[in-house]
Amino acid sequence: MNGALTRQERLHRSRARAWALQVLYRWESEETERDLRDVLVEVARTRLISPHRITFVRRILEALQEHRAEVDRVLTRVTTNWRLERLSRIDRSILRLGAAELLFVDETPPKVAIQESVRLAGRYGGPESPRFVNGVLDAIYKQKGKEVG
Repeated sequence: MNGALTRQERLHRSRARAWALQVLYRWESEETERDLRDVLVEVARTRLISPHRITFVRRILEALQEHRAEVDRVLTRVTTNWRLERLSRIDRSILRLGAAELLFVDETPPKVAIQESVRLAGRYGGPESPRFVNGVLDAIYKQKGKEVG
């Protein structure tokens, strides 16, 4: 692949993010330390997730599973006036997925990870969620740029 995704591939990834959010939200609602992969298997047993999407769903969830402590540290650092536990489950889930993709899924351009997270926030969060998610993930992106540069 030359790096540029087709319109159809972008659509599959966008919908895969929504599936990943559903899995993470279910995991968050259970308030257990169960593995995200187990929750994905459970969801996939009862819901039809397209084979074109499942690979990317796994990739995002595995990045979060592997780096959750670091993702939470970074989110805590940039949300100085908000504790993660105090955020709504949906906003926290969107931020965790967006930060994991931004920091650990190299194939996704950072601005795409942010834009897609803002879309999820607009679709599933409250009225202020898109702006909040954008601000938090943009701060992570800028901080990441300073560390690299």
